Amino acid sequence: MDSSLTFRTGIKDVLPTVFGYIGVGLAFGIVAHTSHLGLWMVAGLSFIVYAGSAQFIITSMLLAQDPITSIILSTFLVNSRMILMSTSLAQYFRHESLTRNIILGSLVTDETFALAMNKQNHTAGKLSFAWQSAANLIAYLVWGGATLVGAYLGGLIKNPDQFGFDFALTAMFIGLVYLQLISDRKLGVRLQLLVMAFVALIYYFAIGLISENMALLVATAAGCLFGMEMKKCR
Repeated sequence: MDSSLTFRTGIKDVLPTVFGYIGVGLAFGIVAHTSHLGLWMVAGLSFIVYAGSAQFIITSMLLAQDPITSIILSTFLVNSRMILMSTSLAQYFRHESLTRNIILGSLVTDETFALAMNKQNHTAGKLSFAWQSAANLIAYLVWGGATLVGAYLGGLIKNPDQFGFDFALTAMFIGLVYLQLISDRKLGVRLQLLVMAFVALIYYFAIGLISENMALLVATAAGCLFGMEMKKCR
C-alpha cells in the first residue's frame, strides 16, 4: 500500500480484502438458497440491504416468519455501528459535497472502513473521494456477485460449514487488524492494544446487561471516547 489516492489505486488496495467477501458471499447465497429464497430476493438483499451479518439474520427471520417490524429493528441494531464508522470517516471528506458524502456513506462497510483507516497511515492522514469510491464500489459488486453465485450453486452444497466459509470474514478482520497495528506510526502498537483491551472489557460487562448488538455499539462508542482521551494525554 502506497500514498497514491487515485481510483485505480483504490481498486488495487481493496482487491486482497474482497477475497473475504467472496467466501462469505458464497456462504450467504447457499444459506439463502436452502432457506428457499429466490435469486431476485438474494439480489435485493445484497444490492439494497448490503449488510453481511444483517442479511443472515433477515434470512433466518424470514424463514421463521417473524413480523416485518422485528426484522427491521433487528437489522437497524445490527448495523447501527455504521453510524459511528461513517461519522469517523466523514472528517476526511469535509471538503466534498453532501451528495458525495452520502454516496460514500451508503456503500462503506466494516472492511472498507478498516482499509481506509489503514490507508490514511500512508497518506499523512488524507483520503480522496476517488480512492474511497473505488474501494466501496469493488467491494459492493464482488459481494453482490458472490451471493448470486452462491444462491445458484446452493443446490449442489448441502452443508456450507464443512468448507469453512463462515470463517472467511473472521480471517479477513484478523488481517486488517494486524495491518492497522503495524502501520499506524502516530499511535503505536501499545496504545492501540490498550484501546482494544478496553473495548473488549466494556463489551464483556455490557453483554450481561443488554443484547449483543447493543453491547457492541456501547463498547464501540466507549472505545472511541477512550481512544480520544488517551491520544490527548499522549
